[in-house]
Amino acid sequence: MSTEHFSATDKLEVTSVVRSSASQVHQPTLESTNNTSVTSVPKSVATSAAKVLLRVTNLRQYYTLEQNFIAQLVSREQQVIKAVDNVSFELYSGQILGLVGESGCGKSTLSRTILQLIRPTSGTVEFEGKDLIQLDKKSLREVRRQIQMVFQDPHACLNPLMMVGDSIADPLFIHKLASHSEAKRKVEEMLERVGLTPVEEYYYRYPGDLSGGQQQRVAIARALITRPSLIICDEPVSMLDASIQTQVLQLMLELKDEFKLTYLFITHDLSVARFFCDAIAVMNKGQIVELKETEELFNKPQHPYTKNLLNAAPLLATQMR
Repeated sequence: MSTEHFSATDKLEVTSVVRSSASQVHQPTLESTNNTSVTSVPKSVATSAAKVLLRVTNLRQYYTLEQNFIAQLVSREQQVIKAVDNVSFELYSGQILGLVGESGCGKSTLSRTILQLIRPTSGTVEFEGKDLIQLDKKSLREVRRQIQMVFQDPHACLNPLMMVGDSIADPLFIHKLASHSEAKRKVEEMLERVGLTPVEEYYYRYPGDLSGGQQQRVAIARALITRPSLIICDEPVSMLDASIQTQVLQLMLELKDEFKLTYLFITHDLSVARFFCDAIAVMNKGQIVELKETEELFNKPQHPYTKNLLNAAPLLATQMR
């Protein structure tokens, strides 16, 4: 049976697995300025090799609720849902930035807005200096080669009628990056790299023939096939069994080092965020209320919501005392 949380034993296992790799990653100092404007410290604090890969500034995603005729007569004020409310942050190349918060706080909406799957109400999203919001469809498609996403439910994002090999190769054809023979070779290499061997067997399987963990490995391989620099991970292990979660997290760390990746890692599991991420941004009601290096956030939380969130996790609360 799958679970969304680690057991105490599994958390200890993740500690040893993830910390050793995460400690090798550059961790720029991060700080929260206020509830609606959060940025990292100047680049001079970072190492000379670090650069700002993604810069989000005053990003808003508002939705207006349609009212019935009587409600419109009674009140002329429109009801607005502020799914993302004036969010700002910077993500450095090679960094793993966690985005945590309870369900409905705006994490997934923020990730989709960054990727321009939904257009924002206002604000800017700069990737390698380019404002994605201002790009036309052709230019945006070219940028998306460098920004890929791994979703929570791999079964839902894989075409059940496509063989695994064809599904992984599909982005290569969409972006016209390889011939059929080249694509097959690259897919076989990627299948081997994500641990789906023998390659000849998994290439011709269908998603329905695979376990949840195997499906997520296929989704990761598909995301990496275009050689992106930024991967947005939306709860990538929350639907997997605890032991499989650990394996997938370890794989993601190995791939990060090998392919020089940067992760925006969305999760509601504070234990996963603590041991996987270099820095963590805490979201509440569409806003980033606190953003710090991981250990500083857990040891010295400042915002009342962050303190309540940490205290709500029994194991973490025990570890922090």
